[in-house]
Formats: sequence, C-alpha cells, structure tokens
Amino acid sequence: MDTEERIRPDYLTVKELADLLRIKERKVYDLAASGGVPCIKVTGKLLFPTSEIHTWIARGRSAGGARDPRPAVFLGSHDPLLDWAIRQSRSGLATLFDGSLDGLARFRAGEGMATGLHVHDPRSGDWNVPAVQAGCADRNVVLVAWAIRRRGLVMRGGDAGAITGFADLPGRTVVSRQAESGAQRLLEHKLDETGIAPGQIAWTPVVHSESDAVLSVAQGVACAAFGLEALARPYGLHFVPLVEERFDLLVDRRAWFDPPMQRLLAFCATEEFRDHAETLAGYDLGVNGEIRWNG
Repeated sequence: MDTEERIRPDYLTVKELADLLRIKERKVYDLAASGGVPCIKVTGKLLFPTSEIHTWIARGRSAGGARDPRPAVFLGSHDPLLDWAIRQSRSGLATLFDGSLDGLARFRAGEGMATGLHVHDPRSGDWNVPAVQAGCADRNVVLVAWAIRRRGLVMRGGDAGAITGFADLPGRTVVSRQAESGAQRLLEHKLDETGIAPGQIAWTPVVHSESDAVLSVAQGVACAAFGLEALARPYGLHFVPLVEERFDLLVDRRAWFDPPMQRLLAFCATEEFRDHAETLAGYDLGVNGEIRWNG
C-alpha cells in the first residue's frame, strides 16, 4: 500500500478535491494559495483534511464567497511600542495581551487577526519560527519581524551594585510572569542554565504584562524583574542588559488586507512612529517588516 492510499481516509489530494468540487485542478491550487480552502503542505505536496473540507463546504465557503472573518483583536505578548502604535494609529484593533503561548493558541483558534511573539527555542537558538511551525504550519499565515528588543534585569538604583546577573537572584524577590509568557519561560531557562532552582527565588504573585512587571519593582514589591529596557527608563530604574530577543508578529494572511491591519501598518511607516520608537531605549527596528516565515 503506497503513502497516498494510506492517507486518503483523512486527506484529499488535489485531484480528489477537484473531482469533489467539480472544478479544474488549477482552481484548487488557486484556492490553496489564497487561503480559501483548508489545506496543509507535506514534502511539497498539498493535502486537504477531509473533515475540514466537509465543514468548509457545509458553511458554503468558496473562493469568491464570504469567509468567517477573524475578530479585530491583537493577541499575544505585550510590547510597549506595538501597544502604543495600535492606539495611536486608531486602527480599531482591540488587544488581548496575555503571553506569547496564550496568543498563539488563541490565534490558532481564530480569536484574533494577529499575535505578538517572543518564544525562544533552546534547541535551535531561534526565536518564534519553531513555535509557529509547530502550531500553525497548516494555517495561511505570515510571520513578520517587528523588532529586536533588549531584555534584562530591572531594579531600583540601590540594588544596582548587588544584582548584576542571574546568579545574584537566589534569596531575592523577583517578579513572576504567567506560565504562557515568553519572558517567564526564558527566565526559567536562564536560571536553569545558571544552576538555580525555581525554589531558590522568592516569587511575587503573577503579573500579566511587561508594564506591570516593571511597576512591581518601582513600587518596591520586588527587587528585580526580567523586563524590557524600554520600560526601565520611564520609571527611572536601573537596567542590566542580558538578552537580545526577537519580537515578531504572526498575522493571518487574509486579515493582513483588512482595514484594521492596514491602518496599523500604514501608521508604522510614518515619521511619527519612527520618532516615537527612537525615544524608547532598547529597540532595534532595522528588521521591522522582514518576512521571517511563510505558512
């Protein structure tokens, strides 16, 4: 039994889908390229999940017909510059920033147009691409670079000499982020590399944004946060740079052309956006707009 025969119960080939829809095979390729039909690509071959195809047909979708729109929501990890640009551009996008992995799961479920990510893969050393390939390889999406950000330890000036790296954190109170946060995952990985067990840290109650993490230090709730340089400066806090991370945007390819995303993208090409970005420490926008991965 060859491979094609084994997968037929669960997947349709281009020819089989063309026969089912009574259209030419070229039209099937066009539908797949535009994201108009559920499909995946395996070793260069297009396959169409049978159950999803029947759902798609039942909903009356076609290349020129209506599709279920994604809500105008930006998901994922909190980034101060992105948060400001969404509001300043009057894009009409709502935000639900609750961590990279939360955003990736919600994006896959169709709960938003785009999601912000900074997920480090210890095995490859890459950022975001392995997580997207694992979670959205069967989706019509594009991963676009937003910025390279400096992340490190944020603390009050009085602790500047005593805290210079991860090795100085045991016994001190450190801001805890949610488990779905890219920052918390990376911090725990760095602590493990340094030989520090989580139990050696006095963690605060969980906070859910980059701003709240730095605010916890400013208010004296914690000695240190694994935070962004861009937020340390406004609070007058000391910053020790430790990591340069990639922050990327995973965007639904069809939603890319919808008005909310277009307004945001247009604003990010303006001098106002560039001028504001230059006032923030810890950002390298040289990569902004680069395509990092195509689904």
